[in-house]
Amino acid sequence: MKRHLFTFILLLLVIGVRAEKIPTVYVDAYGVMRWSDTKKEASFYGVNYTLPFAHAYRAIGYLGLDHQAAIDQDVYHFARLGFNAYRIHVWDVELSDSLGNLQANHHLDLLDYLIARLQERGIRIVITAQTNFGNGYPEHNQPTGGFSYLYDKCSIHSHPDAIAAQERYIASLVKHVNPYTGRAYLNDPYIVGFEINNEPCHTGTQAETKTYIDRMLTAIKQTGNRKPVFYNVSHNLQQVEAYYATTIAGTTYQWYPIGLVSGHTRRGNFLPYVDDYPIPFHTVKGFKQKARLVYEFDPADITYAYMYPAMTRTFRTSGFQWITQFAYDPMEMAWANTEYQTHFLNLAYTPQKALSMKIAAEAARLLPLHVSYGTYPADTTFGAFRVSYVQDLSEMNTPEKFFYSNTTHTRPVAPERLQSIAGYGNSPLVSYEGMGAYFIDRLEAGTWRLEVMPDAIEVSDPFAKPSLRKEVVTILHGSWPMTLRLPDLGDAFTITGLNSANTYQATALSGVIEQLTPGVYLLQSNRQKPTRQWTAEHLFGNIRLGEYVAPQTRVATDQVIHHPLATVETDCPFVIEAQVIGPTTPDSVILYTDKVSFWAAHNPHIKLTRTHGYTYRATIPAQQVKEEGSFRYNIVVCRDGGRKHQSFPANVSGMPLDWDYTSTCYFTIPVVAPASPIRLLTTLAQCDHFEQKESPHLVLRKYIKDLVTCRTERLRQCTHLCLEVKQPILGASAGFVTSDGYTYRLSLSSDRSTAGIIRMPLSELEQSYTALLPVPYPTFLDTRFHPTTPIPFDIHKIESIEFTFSQASGEVDDQVSGGAGSKAVGNVWLE
Repeated sequence: MKRHLFTFILLLLVIGVRAEKIPTVYVDAYGVMRWSDTKKEASFYGVNYTLPFAHAYRAIGYLGLDHQAAIDQDVYHFARLGFNAYRIHVWDVELSDSLGNLQANHHLDLLDYLIARLQERGIRIVITAQTNFGNGYPEHNQPTGGFSYLYDKCSIHSHPDAIAAQERYIASLVKHVNPYTGRAYLNDPYIVGFEINNEPCHTGTQAETKTYIDRMLTAIKQTGNRKPVFYNVSHNLQQVEAYYATTIAGTTYQWYPIGLVSGHTRRGNFLPYVDDYPIPFHTVKGFKQKARLVYEFDPADITYAYMYPAMTRTFRTSGFQWITQFAYDPMEMAWANTEYQTHFLNLAYTPQKALSMKIAAEAARLLPLHVSYGTYPADTTFGAFRVSYVQDLSEMNTPEKFFYSNTTHTRPVAPERLQSIAGYGNSPLVSYEGMGAYFIDRLEAGTWRLEVMPDAIEVSDPFAKPSLRKEVVTILHGSWPMTLRLPDLGDAFTITGLNSANTYQATALSGVIEQLTPGVYLLQSNRQKPTRQWTAEHLFGNIRLGEYVAPQTRVATDQVIHHPLATVETDCPFVIEAQVIGPTTPDSVILYTDKVSFWAAHNPHIKLTRTHGYTYRATIPAQQVKEEGSFRYNIVVCRDGGRKHQSFPANVSGMPLDWDYTSTCYFTIPVVAPASPIRLLTTLAQCDHFEQKESPHLVLRKYIKDLVTCRTERLRQCTHLCLEVKQPILGASAGFVTSDGYTYRLSLSSDRSTAGIIRMPLSELEQSYTALLPVPYPTFLDTRFHPTTPIPFDIHKIESIEFTFSQASGEVDDQVSGGAGSKAVGNVWLE
């Protein structure tokens, strides 16, 4: 509490005494946001974060936690990730009455508190004044008495009483004085500007739309506001000319390139989806005079760590200066991902994605506006940055900074000049078994600060239906060795704990720190004396050296996270891999097949060996899979000297050799003959994605990588894609999407059909466009990627199978809905 009071007082003094020295942002005559002092271009990157409002606010209450403390934790992580931008669409229903009067309540107080905390870290803010919809999602709306509940979303901008309420509300919000900073929003130098509303719905004439915006602009201007005001132009495209006919200073856009709310984790190479962001109305009068902001974006429903810098590259090419992801999950509830099912981002719980965001933040500041880096795949390297789907990697490599979101073999360009390292996994500079992010920053010659986050392990699909009763990622405070190879630090250095209650002290030899636990550490070379006595209270940029924020572990019992192989072959050995987590490291992990018996004198078992981190692996010998059918097994975690057992997948006490073990639950893998076809589908209804398009009429796609990668030898021998067709299909094609993100197709012509089987030679597949499924938002974006670089088809890169149908295909719709046409195509296989 004393620390917070001190920072409040310090902030008030800084703002009150030196406000004139804090640069602000203005929009020049060419639509470029610039700093008031240097006149240089201003560039911002960060997140949306909604803890003061709606479900996040309520969930923190459900969990019995302190809202302000939760904000403090997350804002520290914003600073650690290098964000300099924050945007929020304020839930006006929680801040207003039925007439639009601003209400002084806990929501507003938390917004004020959050703004003050952001300012301490140097993070700038755009406030979107109203959402004009309810506060329920993913729950039911809560009655608040706010004016937006009285009107439909598409009439609130035209109804006279609604407009009057909005004028009253928006003026009050802009004039509101933040008690934590002592500044009204309109005078706060850290608030860049205001967006009038979030994703408006305009169904009237362009004149009516312009009149509405003009009234909002007037209401804001009459408060004395001089900050730029922004408006959304990526919705209601029939209104575009009206938007640019107003005096708004900037325009806002969103980008959800792979759709939203799939209900499961999506897989594949989505780099072609973010290759370009064409704006079709760029020739409209006034377009070039308006600044461009991205109020929301996210590659939703994925946990990959390669997408954010690629999207940032494309945004910068298209002239965007403000880029804020939607939405960062509060750490205290991120373990369940209930706030927005389709989004999932948090430094502790999604460390690799968060590091990708850190790298993207650097890209937003370093990449110049309007510069093109070619088309995919050439644009996977741009400036000091690189992205890779195959490696699931974002990377930044400059003489001063080396950041990576996954294990990399790239060598830093100037190791001796490095000032900052951030990463996950291994690199030429760091070897680490843990599954959390780490940050290594140079304080002075021979002295570094090391911050290590705890291990994060996915235990269930984070994009399935959410619940505060279901954990999706668990946290463990594992203890792992770390090897550092920093020229400035050397092989011998001391390690001293810096964060609260961290009493660790040791000396590293050969660069190895033994049994490192999560926390913050001071590293000092034995060959160079520091110029000062560094302590936890010293400042480093916008953080204190001893600051550290991480969730506690929730793991109280053993868990086995294991996904059985899709198929194995008879008389062939195969590898089983599982993650085993628990309060401590188990004595052993053993696999028993369903053939064991309490009465047998000798029951074979296979011991799983820990390979790294929490990963255990075993090779199943060929003699264990002699017959076609299925391979069934349990994985048993053993503790207490072999006296205590937990068996999975049933997650029950005991083991299959116990006389009273009754579970009949097994992990199961289908077993097939090596020469058998590779089965891909039994019906088109199994496809993951169905998307209607103008041409072709319908696209169906199924991710099948798991089905083919476990049969690599048989895959190498395959020459044909085969389909069982029970009725004529005209104007259709079939093919594959590969790990390159490219699509290769061949027409389903009738002359290929023999006795109901269409056999398509793989040698005749042709490189084609890639359909972007689902359709991206905003809707004006392209729905196809047309590659310009030829890449030959490689059967070993297959990841998805795809079918396309023209309007002449007749009963295509029935194939999706389960009608009479659903049996038009039956089994699909490779042979």
